[in-house]
Amino acid sequence: MFSWGLSCLSMLGAAGTALLCAGLLLGLAQQLWTLRWTLSRDWASTLPLPKGSMGWPFFGETLHWLVQGSRFHSSRRERYGTVFKTHLLGRPVIRVSGAENVRTILLGEHRLVRSQWPQSAHILLGSHTLLGAVGERHRQRRKVLARVFSRPALEQFVPRLQEALRREVRSWCAAQRPVAVYQAAKALTFRMAARILLGLQLDEARCTELAQTFERLVENLFSLPLDVPFSGLRKGIRARDQLYQHLDEVIAEKLREELTAEPGDALHLIINSARELGRELSVQELKELAVELLFAAFFTTASASTSLILLLLQHPAAIAKIQQELSAQGLGSPCSCAPRASGSRPDCSCEPDLSLAVLGRLRYVDCVVKEVLRLLPPVSGGYRTALRTFELDGYQIPKGWSVMYSIRDTHETAAVYRSPPEGFDPERFGVESEDARGSGGRFHYIPFGGGARSCLGQELAQAVLQLLAVELVRTARWELATPAFPVMQTVPIVHPVDGLLLLFHPLPTLGAGDGSPF
Repeated sequence: MFSWGLSCLSMLGAAGTALLCAGLLLGLAQQLWTLRWTLSRDWASTLPLPKGSMGWPFFGETLHWLVQGSRFHSSRRERYGTVFKTHLLGRPVIRVSGAENVRTILLGEHRLVRSQWPQSAHILLGSHTLLGAVGERHRQRRKVLARVFSRPALEQFVPRLQEALRREVRSWCAAQRPVAVYQAAKALTFRMAARILLGLQLDEARCTELAQTFERLVENLFSLPLDVPFSGLRKGIRARDQLYQHLDEVIAEKLREELTAEPGDALHLIINSARELGRELSVQELKELAVELLFAAFFTTASASTSLILLLLQHPAAIAKIQQELSAQGLGSPCSCAPRASGSRPDCSCEPDLSLAVLGRLRYVDCVVKEVLRLLPPVSGGYRTALRTFELDGYQIPKGWSVMYSIRDTHETAAVYRSPPEGFDPERFGVESEDARGSGGRFHYIPFGGGARSCLGQELAQAVLQLLAVELVRTARWELATPAFPVMQTVPIVHPVDGLLLLFHPLPTLGAGDGSPF
């Protein structure tokens, strides 16, 4: 018995010693890890590295980030300030927020920083996209694509977008069951982008099939760059190739057409624009640009549409103010005629009552859309790579390090807003508030980024949200189909974790309709 006790004590002592040694080794490893990044600073600069933690060896703070979500960044911002360092996904990162800091990053494109995307995204989207272009090539690509979002093109898109959104709201009201809004918004966004923006002739079954294929592509954009069986990259490549097979025929037909200067779909406009600039785009270039346009419009517009519906539900006073504005403009009731068939115009003499000019007069609707994008911007920020060492807020940003500018943090901490930034207040974007903010407020509000890589489609995106707000408010009411509002997930894009289950009911002005999607 005595010898057994001595044996137990010996084992406990050995275990304690092993744990102590493991702790000392772990502590030493973390110190060496921290020293490794401290020594990676640019010694030609006298400025210090930003405050912050590089976390654990190899893992950095990635596990903390995955567990804490958006709270990870806000907690470190409170501890270290608006510029701090961390280590995420295998790379040293300097996180930046605040209007002046973000201004330096966004206006430093091609000079201080360049756009950073994972290798998998470059592989899947191709080498001819705006996303992957830098320098003069990037500027030329923007010129080609700018015509897609010109005023004449938007004027043509608006009536068709209005009709599509009206049909979608009808279908939600006719469903008589909970609608998963985020999923429905993704399907709607793809249909609008494919049929209206790109001009693809797709029946409902084919459109649904391509939407699912495209979503598989997007889901694997940020996978490990390993092209092996069953890998995310391999799945993304298969999905991309399936999309390309459909686009091959469409693009070949458009290239055979005699294209005029009149605005058409996006592919029509891109081909014309390139020819006017003295270039003839290949089929491969056009396929990659078409997929990039779908990518740019897909998740972000679906996210913002879902956020708009959610925030209006939470703030019925905003709905009442929109209704008052619509009545004042003579827009209280839409056409109530039934559509003749899916994809056709209503069987009546009613003309679309919304245009860019009419939307421009709906000041409160515009304020609501801006406030939705301020409070719940679809994308939390963007990544850049430092081209050279430069100063930011008294710290050095070493050449080669990743820089992540935060849209959400910048919106949340902006002191220019009179009402608390965390609240929903469309009035903060009223004329008086804009005058009070002055020109210095430009980088306090950046849902579409800024500088050389600002979103080309921001006017189109805002028009879609304005049209959706109008069609919803004057034709439907909606309520939560769950006991409580869902938690909002912010990575990789803002969306409700349960898809946002809502019940939609037609207002008396909705009239007859078959509720079929466009």
